[in-house]
Amino acid sequence: MSSNLPKVAWIGLGIMGSPMSENLIKAGYDVTGHTLEQAKVDRLVAAGGRGAASVAEAVRDADVVVTMVPASPQVEAVAYGPDGILENAKAGALLIDMSSITPQTSVDLAGNAKAKGIRVLDAPVSGGEAGAIEAVLSIMVGGEQADFDAARPLLEALGRTVVRCGPHGSGQTVKAANQLIVAVNIQACAEAVVFLEKSGVDLGAALDVLAGGLAGSTVLARKRDNFLKRDFAPGFRIDLHHKDMGIVTEAARDVGAALPVGAVVAQLVASLRAQGDGGLDHSALLRSVERLSGSHV
Repeated sequence: MSSNLPKVAWIGLGIMGSPMSENLIKAGYDVTGHTLEQAKVDRLVAAGGRGAASVAEAVRDADVVVTMVPASPQVEAVAYGPDGILENAKAGALLIDMSSITPQTSVDLAGNAKAKGIRVLDAPVSGGEAGAIEAVLSIMVGGEQADFDAARPLLEALGRTVVRCGPHGSGQTVKAANQLIVAVNIQACAEAVVFLEKSGVDLGAALDVLAGGLAGSTVLARKRDNFLKRDFAPGFRIDLHHKDMGIVTEAARDVGAALPVGAVVAQLVASLRAQGDGGLDHSALLRSVERLSGSHV
């Protein structure tokens, strides 16, 4: 291990957190991890990291603490309280929250951490499980410029596009916009797939030619096989996209921005979840279009 790299505590080793933390280990960082499932801690240890039995134990000696958990309540659970990050991390530590949460939660966290001498960045990501594994995530960051500059080398071990978007909460606002675009894009692709199939067109050929024109997108490239094979193993679960659509619709209402198409897609995501598909990949929006089109799913 390179002694001049900061010591990292990683909290949350799920679909995204596990490969991301392992990429830090590959880059030479000393990583101590904690998560609720022991098997995932064991995976980190097998990759060359260390395991910790609690958040407090994980963060005690860390220069940088990274959190990657599902939503605002989980961020608050690991950050606050006697066993949380703020009470147990050392003064001067840098907390990088890479979860996707409400902008206000990030602003509040930064304020509370400052009182403890802990610096905070909100740094949510886009790119899904594949982007996490390949270390090509897009990382949108909110916080102080000096803290962003300090965190940049670590973030560049996780992603290809690393951009500071403004003050605390700005990363989360951009992530909310990202999730709006992705959901609407997946919905449009899903509608096109059902239209093409019902028209008797060779779907693979159609998606190939669409990908080469203005309709081409990262969503179409990443989700092509999901659509073709009806493979909805979760890279990013409908449950989480439902949470994110709630974030963007609430934040847009707060600032007075109309999201007419986004509101419809938010309802389609919610209905898919209500039908029991919340654990599937968000490309499973195709299933709701098929149901609306009379197909038996």
